[in-house]
Amino acid sequence: MYLQSVDTKAAVMAISRKTPGVAETARLFSSGGSQAVRLPKAYRFEGGEVRIRKEGDAVILEPVRKKATTQAELDAMWARIDALMDPDDPFPDPPPQTITPVEPW
Repeated sequence: MYLQSVDTKAAVMAISRKTPGVAETARLFSSGGSQAVRLPKAYRFEGGEVRIRKEGDAVILEPVRKKATTQAELDAMWARIDALMDPDDPFPDPPPQTITPVEPW
C-alpha cells in the first residue's frame, strides 16, 4: 500500500493499493498522542501490526510476515538457504578489495 500524499491540516490522505493511479481517502485521527489512519475495509491488514517505512514523501505499510512456527516451515526455510550455497565451496573467499591510497596532508 502506498500513501500518495498527506495533508495533515485537512486530515485526509490519498492512498492507492489495488489499482495504480486510483486514490481513495482515509481519515487521520489522534490516538494516545500518536497519529493514526482509519483504513477502509478494502485496505485492512490481518494481524496486529504492520511494517512501516518511508520512501521520499511516500509512507509504505506492509504486512508483517508470520514467523515460521512449524517444523515443516522451518525445514522449508533451511532448504531455501541451502539452495543458495555452492556445495563445492561452502565458505568462499570474499571478493578482492582495492584500497586507494590517500595523500597525506
